[in-house]
Amino acid sequence: MKRYLIGVDLGTSSTKAAIYTPDGNLVAEASVEVPLYHPKPGVVEQENDDFYSSAAQTVRQSIQSSGIDPREVAAIAFDSQMAGVGSVSDQFQAATRFDSWLDMRCQPYIEQLSREAGGLITRLSGCPPTCDHGPKILWWQHERPEEYARVAKFLMPAGYVAGRMAGLRGEDAFIDYTFIHFSALSDAQAGTWSPELCRLLGVNQEKLPRIVSPWTLVGEVSDSSARDFGLAAGTPIAAGAGDTAAGALGAGVVRSGMLLDTAGTAAVLAGCTNQYTPDEANRALLIMRSVIPGLWNPLAYIAGGGLALRWFRDKFYNSLHGESQPSAGDLYDEMTAAAESIPPGADGLFFSPHLGGRICPAEPSMRGAWIGFSWTHTQAHFFRAVLESVAFEYAYYLHILRGLIPPLNLIEARVIGGGARSPVWNQIKANVLNVPYQPLQRSEFATWGSALIAGYAVGLFSNLAETAIETSERRGDPLQPDPEQVALYQPLSSQYRHWQESLSQNFVSSH
Repeated sequence: MKRYLIGVDLGTSSTKAAIYTPDGNLVAEASVEVPLYHPKPGVVEQENDDFYSSAAQTVRQSIQSSGIDPREVAAIAFDSQMAGVGSVSDQFQAATRFDSWLDMRCQPYIEQLSREAGGLITRLSGCPPTCDHGPKILWWQHERPEEYARVAKFLMPAGYVAGRMAGLRGEDAFIDYTFIHFSALSDAQAGTWSPELCRLLGVNQEKLPRIVSPWTLVGEVSDSSARDFGLAAGTPIAAGAGDTAAGALGAGVVRSGMLLDTAGTAAVLAGCTNQYTPDEANRALLIMRSVIPGLWNPLAYIAGGGLALRWFRDKFYNSLHGESQPSAGDLYDEMTAAAESIPPGADGLFFSPHLGGRICPAEPSMRGAWIGFSWTHTQAHFFRAVLESVAFEYAYYLHILRGLIPPLNLIEARVIGGGARSPVWNQIKANVLNVPYQPLQRSEFATWGSALIAGYAVGLFSNLAETAIETSERRGDPLQPDPEQVALYQPLSSQYRHWQESLSQNFVSSH
């Protein structure tokens, strides 16, 4: 039996490749930066070929550093950033640059769709209009008609790299079903493109790729790509998934009632349910298809959740008259140790973490705020309020989710990312959400999720969900909610939601 699987994560700023054994042991990995291009103010693009060349470089480096025989690689799969959109010609050459999710040229089309069809798009696709595929396709269609005419199919980075690697033609282009909630063009429950939304938006459905399952074998490594990647020609290629979906699979979040907290630069909370429940009323939750059939991942995020901690560290904790001060240790440990001594609720101090605008729901005029501080509040209070703000925002997401699915029983939150290393922050979240918090040992989850998909595609695993659970590496026992602190936090969560409503109204009226 072939002994290795490869997963490749095509992110916004970097590409990561990793080689695993089927039981989840990491053999080798490599990472390389991927450039972002800013040809004009507000324009953010990437080269589709940069995704291909960075994937080739990292896979080749991983194989070389591991010393494995490429012929023993059973399969490879890719995951990638989920918003933004790329395209190919009939010959599967890049027809346009990749229009990044960071690029806001399509904002007028987002606003138009929100006004005219926001409810229908949310109900059918699971996601309100945002900086996703549909508005971007409309931008190319109306603002760049000559380039739009060259497009055979719009697709995502994972589909571009896998398709080019397999030598596909434009008519063979694909997208897997974990991406389609971001399209504004899909019928999420049916797992198809929606003729109704395509007609409404005026999008030619023939320019959309075929929709496949993540484990669909889309081809084999061609002779030329074998040389680029250092792989054996004929190695099977699976379709792969969106990066968030791959990360949830790699973390073992594959049972209804589980949560995934990605405590990174962006703070993302994703649930796992067996019901499709689009959030039409609030348009805060995005309902993504899980890799596992029959499961859904309702999710929302704070664009600068973890970034707010770094901002506080650099601007307030570690500065004197605006100058950074030296430190012998990890400042986050010092900061959280001080915050731990402050009671729940930070003695009435609240923080709003939306320094660059609120994402879920879309309220771009929102900004950060401190509420309720007095002469008695110390620096430790302010940092405690920052930590609690992310937990309160998560509680707002779960408040919506529980309203959509009243009988949902939340059983465990699995936390990954840099913030997962903080027991203090994990305990705060466990108490605010009233859910046990389980840190995980593995450092990379998307590449392992992609490797799992590759293994399932070639029959190495008979049950993908159970394999994901069995291979998830826990770090110690979960942190249990403290009943007394849970009771203290419940009214504070309600007060936080009230403050957010007031801030939203005031920021909107001032712009």
